[in-house]
Amino acid sequence: MTPQFRVTVRDHMMVAHSLRGEVFGPAQRLHGATFVVDATFVAADLDESGIVVDIGRASEQLKAVLADLTYRNLDDVESLAGVNTSTEVLARLVADRLADAAHQGLLGRPADELSGIEVTLRESHIAWASYQRPL
Repeated sequence: MTPQFRVTVRDHMMVAHSLRGEVFGPAQRLHGATFVVDATFVAADLDESGIVVDIGRASEQLKAVLADLTYRNLDDVESLAGVNTSTEVLARLVADRLADAAHQGLLGRPADELSGIEVTLRESHIAWASYQRPL
């Protein structure tokens, strides 16, 4: 295994949504969800300051990404029209938006010096989903 450094920041979001498909049972009806969101940034090496990313900037960017979703009915968000906003889908959405922030240089380190991002959405203390992507 190749050694890697990982830094994680945490926030949360509260949303309303409904899910399509018999597999979702009662969650097909409109319901609320509060997710604890962990965003992990991965690098093979530390930068000249001895960090993976600036934790303050990473926290700010995670908060900004979540601000666009929290306290919203995701069924009414135009960019999510027709999307089944499962926990897995939301984890990917948050990771992709954080990757965009990394490519814009908003994390205090160039994106090409990072190897990946992993986002975990915790629905409860017993259920969560993650999405991992390269940068």
